[in-house]
Amino acid sequence: MKKLLFTFYFLLFTFGALSQEFTIKFATLAPEGSTWINVMKEYDAAVRKESGGRLGFRIYPGGVAGDEKDVVRKIRLGQFHSAGVTGFGIGEIAKSARVLDAPFLFKTTAEIDHVVEQFDGELRKEFENNGFILLGWAEVGSVYIISKAPVAKINDLRNIKMWEWEGDPVADITFKTIGINPIQLSITDVVTSLQTGLITGAYASPLAIVSLQWNSATKYLMDYPLTNASGAVVIVKREFDKMPADLQQILLKNGKIFMRKLTEQSRKDNVKSLETLKKNKMTFITPDANEVKSYNEIGTKARRGLVGKLYSEDLLNRVEQSLLEFRAKGGK
Repeated sequence: MKKLLFTFYFLLFTFGALSQEFTIKFATLAPEGSTWINVMKEYDAAVRKESGGRLGFRIYPGGVAGDEKDVVRKIRLGQFHSAGVTGFGIGEIAKSARVLDAPFLFKTTAEIDHVVEQFDGELRKEFENNGFILLGWAEVGSVYIISKAPVAKINDLRNIKMWEWEGDPVADITFKTIGINPIQLSITDVVTSLQTGLITGAYASPLAIVSLQWNSATKYLMDYPLTNASGAVVIVKREFDKMPADLQQILLKNGKIFMRKLTEQSRKDNVKSLETLKKNKMTFITPDANEVKSYNEIGTKARRGLVGKLYSEDLLNRVEQSLLEFRAKGGK
């Protein structure tokens, strides 16, 4: 009888252990129905299928867990395990990775892909050293300035009450190099502040401008991107380390696949969003050659201004040199 009971409890325990699901609590600012959430649901379905139900995500969209700074803090406290973040959130984990958001650095998506590929291993190590595992690079897209008044010249920008994502060093040094004294607010306060006139300018990817309805309170877009906005999906290392090796590999393999899909879809969505803005009568203003030259000089100065605050001079030099060599070979 004792042997039968032992066998019963052994089988019960073993079955329970094998069927146990690792539920990854994932938070992001991306709203329900967005490309980010849609692709994350595909990622979730894939890991559930491959793991036999032992692994999956529980997704908290639309900023319900707070701003990105809040989310990273809550992950460190153990309230969440994973997040989909923009460069702002990345900077809360791996500051050097914000070289991917450096102002006026990239000219094409091919250049972005080249730099990400070349420096992936180095930047991943910084995530891990700071207690996180990078599941995959994503992309928010090229960042444009939108405003209530025309922005044909740099001097026009200096007359705008420009929003700055509170605590964002990349935006801060870029605007101050231009000669703008920005108004720092949480991203959730932007649309109301545009409507009330507290701010008269903001910046975001075309998809974000449309999704967040910032275009409803602005009329003009400066058709020369400030920067590329990076993105990533991360998981806290302590949760990742609890998983057996097979689940870790399922998570990493599918992370690479679905984050690449997210990047490609985001690029398509941003192109469509630019067309949507044009159809909705937003006026696009393209800087002339002299203004573009000035912006590029501002970019060089601003990038140097971030040395020691985010990334090392050595890393910036290597990124810029890698881009020069890539362009010299045709940039493909």
